[in-house]
Amino acid sequence: MNPWRGLKEIPHNIWILAFATLINRSGTMVLPFLALYMAKDFGVSAGSAGLVLAFYGFGALFTAPIVGKLSDKLGALRVMKLSLIATGLMLFVYPFITDYYLILGYTVVWAVISEAFRPANLSLISTESEPAKRKTSFALNRLAINLGMSIGPVVGGILTTIDFKLLFYVDGITSVAAGLFLMIAKFDAHINTSTTGNLVSESINDVSLSEKNEIRNQASSIQHPASILKDKFFLFFLLSLIPVNIVFFQHIGGLPLYIVRDLGYSGAIFGFLSAINTVIIIFVEVPLNNAMAHWDDRKALALGAILCGIGFGLMALWENIYFIAFTIVIWTFGEMIFFPASTSFTSSISPENRRGEYMGYFQMTFSIALMLGPWLGTEILDLFGANTLWIFTFIFSLISCFMFYFFNKKEKTLQPGHL
Repeated sequence: MNPWRGLKEIPHNIWILAFATLINRSGTMVLPFLALYMAKDFGVSAGSAGLVLAFYGFGALFTAPIVGKLSDKLGALRVMKLSLIATGLMLFVYPFITDYYLILGYTVVWAVISEAFRPANLSLISTESEPAKRKTSFALNRLAINLGMSIGPVVGGILTTIDFKLLFYVDGITSVAAGLFLMIAKFDAHINTSTTGNLVSESINDVSLSEKNEIRNQASSIQHPASILKDKFFLFFLLSLIPVNIVFFQHIGGLPLYIVRDLGYSGAIFGFLSAINTVIIIFVEVPLNNAMAHWDDRKALALGAILCGIGFGLMALWENIYFIAFTIVIWTFGEMIFFPASTSFTSSISPENRRGEYMGYFQMTFSIALMLGPWLGTEILDLFGANTLWIFTFIFSLISCFMFYFFNKKEKTLQPGHL
């Protein structure tokens, strides 16, 4: 049995979106090196350089829900095109700004425009994927992201040895190229550039007649609150994501400091360990999610969360580098299960004509975790030590896991306004 057979069933339009993501991510190099650019090339302190990243996170945090709603009104595909091209143009200008405070403000605007791509992209993937293929479609999107991120930062590292400004130009060019690709790509005629169409009839072409009738009956019976802030079920779901997302972001927070500073290994060793995560995702995530396509999303979320907790938590037991590599394999499997399932679950419980808005709030949980996770992890590491940090990650993952088990799929996902 070919584990990659599910790729053949992914709609043509999803492949186009994935390729656009690959183009864009292959040039992603400014953000990973932004703090280094500010400190070395621009000449500010490390704290001031970190503040620039914090301002980017601030912009990203408040962008997602607003842009999600905008994509419902203007069309997700249109928002994606505008975001990519405008981001590229802004990156061309960035290295010419010489005032630090102007850079802070400009970075917020850049974050707002750049991060508009994500919720719109997730919304369109949801629209164009049949329910049975959504996990595989989201896994393909993550594959494109990880393939691109295996290229962009490497090229960016080389360019920093020549001229930091080249990072902005290359990143800008690939962003514009991705936007132009979406403009000239030949989408199938049935693509929904707006998420306000008849999604139920479009997304269930490959399921049985009885399943179609059941989905239509369910969709027609769902009564969503007028405001997401009144959708108690969805808010509870978002809250349940944050603890395990904070754990996951230790891979850029506590983990590198622990390996390089505390254990004394080189940065090259940490790079090799990080590559384990990327390689596994590239080769395993799509077939894994294809095999788990019929799993209940709630069970997949719980399994992914507990694997993340076990992977990070086990580092409290042994400092051996090979054992650490083994723990990375464990939490990587948790990552590969958790993230496609969380996106698929969000898609399944969101109202059809507001999917972009819901995806925007979903994306906001990652922005919150990105702002809190690395800071919280490094603080715990410095104040209480590594063992406390890894025990903390296990407990936080358990919190998310238990919260997922509060979900009653058959009743709650059809009544998102009630808990």
